[in-house]
Amino acid sequence: MAATRADAYAAFDRFVTIYGAKYPKATGVLTKDRDSLLTFYDFPAEHWQHIRTTNAIESTFATVRHRTTRTRNCVSRATFLGLAFKLIEEAEKTWRPINGAEHIELLLKGVPFKDGTPAQGNPPVQQKLAA
Repeated sequence: MAATRADAYAAFDRFVTIYGAKYPKATGVLTKDRDSLLTFYDFPAEHWQHIRTTNAIESTFATVRHRTTRTRNCVSRATFLGLAFKLIEEAEKTWRPINGAEHIELLLKGVPFKDGTPAQGNPPVQQKLAA
């Protein structure tokens, strides 16, 4: 939840220092993937909330799983896929819009972001891959 990547690195290093001795495997995995975990700093700050959560995926598939568990053996594959599609389509109606939708065009154009704001210079590797 740090405001900048530098602050996040400092908090990350403090966390590893405090918990590294007690949880070496967990901190090792986090340390190995630190750059991937903090990639969201290369996107608009308004998008960070959406990038850091998997709630949209989890809640959508929970709805599908809840409804299809009871009909598992009663339908063909095509019927099941149609049912799943309709359930997801209904779930989509309750989704809230993405914050900062106006920044999507900038991302698609390859405008780099640093700590949530547009930056000057070449886009970082993660930005090119994401856009």
